[in-house]
Amino acid sequence: MDLSLTKVFVTRQLLPPYLKILREVCIPEIWSENNPPPRKILLEKVKDKDGLLCLLTEKIDEELMNKGKDLVVISTMSVGFEHIDLKAATDRGIYVCNTPGVLTEAVADYTLALLLATARRMTEADSFIREKKWTMPWSPTMLLGSSVYGKTLGLIGLGRIGKAVAKRVGGFNMNVIYYDIYRQSPDVENELNVKYCEFDEVLKESDFISIHVPSIKETYHMIGERELNLMKPSSIFINTARGVIVDEQALSKALKEKKIQSAGIDVWETEPTNLNNPLFKLENTVLTPHIASATIDSRTMMAELSAKNLVAVLKGKMPISLVNKDVLKVRSLSEVKRI
Repeated sequence: MDLSLTKVFVTRQLLPPYLKILREVCIPEIWSENNPPPRKILLEKVKDKDGLLCLLTEKIDEELMNKGKDLVVISTMSVGFEHIDLKAATDRGIYVCNTPGVLTEAVADYTLALLLATARRMTEADSFIREKKWTMPWSPTMLLGSSVYGKTLGLIGLGRIGKAVAKRVGGFNMNVIYYDIYRQSPDVENELNVKYCEFDEVLKESDFISIHVPSIKETYHMIGERELNLMKPSSIFINTARGVIVDEQALSKALKEKKIQSAGIDVWETEPTNLNNPLFKLENTVLTPHIASATIDSRTMMAELSAKNLVAVLKGKMPISLVNKDVLKVRSLSEVKRI
């Protein structure tokens, strides 16, 4: 087999063994810098490629697909695929794959960590010591936080990650309520010990709100001024899903005016966010740079799955996780086979 006949572009260095998987079928071209390839370079690189392995940071639109006339597969190392024009890909017979499932546990772990850190003001306490402000012994009112045990957690979205979070908080004896456009079966609700409520009720009744919905047209700014005003003044807001689900200006205003107590934010409307983001000026926040899935295990599995998805399509086989299943009606797997 002549590996040079199949061409693949990878938009970033990933964790092994993705490279070994790709090299079994092709000689991949890999963007070696830490930052994403500039748009101009990306458009140039896809011109003669059969496959593209990309990240959330790349905009995969009609313009790019028109340049990449030979593309048969786009495999993204992410669960989300809002950066890819699915209709344009399907119309062209391009298979789009993602990496669901493999980052569920890491994100659920991080959601709980962010919830605890925000409730107990851990980053404030860390700064308090480092800035040499700890000048008196133990005080009964110093850096008071919120209890987690026995409180009500409201989950907006009960997919894989929402369910994993619900399982974790059982150890904290939390009362878990949830809203999702698809209500779970009574068996699942009983197993997870969760109760379905309408959207506004979840906002009103919860001590903690955690977001676990995808970024789609219907969820854009799902949490805005109206929704924040429904929350308790003592409530804590956590977002490890997607930044555009929340109106950051409304969130900043609510935090500044003490409409809600605090927030733990890992995802942003624009990434990287503006250095003048008003959230930076607020002490009642814990802020992190989209790292909820950033464990060696999780990122390794994501890279491996994205490589396996890409190779499967190039071999004319069904990938593990195909996003645009309608593409099968446009161009069969035998037609896209390159190896």
